[in-house]
Amino acid sequence: MTSLQYISWPVLALMAFVNVIGFDDIIYNFKNQGLGVITSWIILFSLYIIPYGLMVGQLGSTFSSEGGGLTTWIRETSGETLGFFTAWTYWVASIPYVVDTANSVVVAIGWLINGDNSMERNMSNQMFALLTFLVFIVFILLQSRLRHSLQILSIVGGGAMFLMTVLFVILTAVDLVGGAKIASAPLNVGMFVPKFNLHFLSTLGLLIYATSGSEIVAPYVTRMKNPRRDFPKSIILLTAMAGFLTIFGSFSLGVFFNHNHLPVDLKMNGSYYAFDIVGQQLGLGHSMLFAFTITQLLYMFALLALLLDAMTRMLVSDTSPHFMPKQLLKINKNGIPINGYILTSALSAGILLLGVFLPNMNEIFNWLLNLNGIVSPYVTCWIFFAFMQIRKRSSEFNSAYVFIKNDKVAYWVGFWCFAVTFIAATFGVFPQDVPFGSGTYWHELILNIITPAIMLALGWILPLIARWQNDN
Repeated sequence: MTSLQYISWPVLALMAFVNVIGFDDIIYNFKNQGLGVITSWIILFSLYIIPYGLMVGQLGSTFSSEGGGLTTWIRETSGETLGFFTAWTYWVASIPYVVDTANSVVVAIGWLINGDNSMERNMSNQMFALLTFLVFIVFILLQSRLRHSLQILSIVGGGAMFLMTVLFVILTAVDLVGGAKIASAPLNVGMFVPKFNLHFLSTLGLLIYATSGSEIVAPYVTRMKNPRRDFPKSIILLTAMAGFLTIFGSFSLGVFFNHNHLPVDLKMNGSYYAFDIVGQQLGLGHSMLFAFTITQLLYMFALLALLLDAMTRMLVSDTSPHFMPKQLLKINKNGIPINGYILTSALSAGILLLGVFLPNMNEIFNWLLNLNGIVSPYVTCWIFFAFMQIRKRSSEFNSAYVFIKNDKVAYWVGFWCFAVTFIAATFGVFPQDVPFGSGTYWHELILNIITPAIMLALGWILPLIARWQNDN
């Protein structure tokens, strides 16, 4: 391997960054915890995100010859059956993410056309669900033609989103220097301390959801010149970049929004509100709003197309055929697992149908987003489970990069991350954005229990169908 083929540690950090933190992630968690989220971010990055990333580095290095994916890690440490359920849970947990992304496309188009949130006021739940599903179908139809160009677009969209987030922090500083008043003033130490109650616990899953994803760079660990020395540098740089944006981004939001009286629809429209406010206060009119809206559309277009392709391919190609019904393994002339796409569409339609009966468009958006804060952390638990397995049987697994030389200490650090993630996902079942005990609260609580249960049950049904087909 020549030096030109090596990936430098700053490049690897940037590759991971665009898959970990976006401006919307800062908005969502600011809505949940106000300025107290700054303390939550600091604790999370210090005690969770750094070890999480370094564990991913060892797993990717250990199984580099097999591709280094999550399914591979579980299959190689715990067998084919658990490998299949890892692939299934990873895929099915991506369904709410895909639907939420399609929702965000519809919302962004509304802002681009109207320049405000009037779509939310005028659109029925049924129309919102229908438009979301149409966006979904259009991208499936275009997938085979646009897949390669949209991979490039994902780099452009992700990079632009990063720059817009940095720009927002810089413009906030400029605005403050110019004498702007802080909406959350007067500031005091107590405002930066989270309130430790059931609501706080129910929001931890969304924090973990916002910061997960560094496993995407695991296969590249062995393409570094000195992974033992350079990979920790990448994770530290990633943590520093993400920490800077989440901490200062959250404070910047506190400048423009009173954290004690946040808009009800902040999760859905907060990004647009924020860029519009900062643009107008600096005398730029609505230009910042439209610049962000276009960036958001580019980012969501690429993310949606790549998610649809990657998640379906992983399920049908990275699992043993005797776990999958033969219909799902069908590949069309364009190399697309077409029946896998159909199954994805059907489950997405089912989730959209469940959400239609919520009170309004904002509640649909919030429920889908919070559903990600349940299912995504549960899947992240597989990462720590795999790490615990390789450290418990370290003599069987060799790695160019090792996180913590002492196996027992490493195992318990893995267990710590596993426990935190599992607890956060479990408490995420409790609704966050509606009054406790209201009709909508119980409605969403039931949905948060039965939706993951149905998803998991389907994972048990597919191997039974496959076994019946093989027997007959």
